[in-house]
Amino acid sequence: MDKIRLDKWLWAARFYKTRSVASQEIGKGRVLVNGQPAKPAREVAANDLVSVRKEDPALHVRVLAVSNTRGPAPAARLLYQETPESVAARERAAETRRLAPEPAHDIAMGRPTKRDRRQIDLMRGK
Repeated sequence: MDKIRLDKWLWAARFYKTRSVASQEIGKGRVLVNGQPAKPAREVAANDLVSVRKEDPALHVRVLAVSNTRGPAPAARLLYQETPESVAARERAAETRRLAPEPAHDIAMGRPTKRDRRQIDLMRGK
């Protein structure tokens, strides 16, 4: 077996929980093969470059092997290898998120009450 359907490979490599979800994501254009949009029935083989846009920086993986069956996660990890550029992009995004936390997390008391809002308006001169 040297080629397999894209949706089946994404399911076997555990990128998506079901083949139907994989097909839907491919149909929405969130999966590219060798830099081009694909259809669920497109065949992938070893050495193809697959881009999966699930998180903010897209995952770029190189197909190492194909499998018809969905096995355990350690076995699924052997079907692909993430490119060094993709790893670097994910690390940069994680560092950016770490250095720029969500502003709402700084609010300890939550939203201002009606009384707080009136005091804020008085301080602003409204």
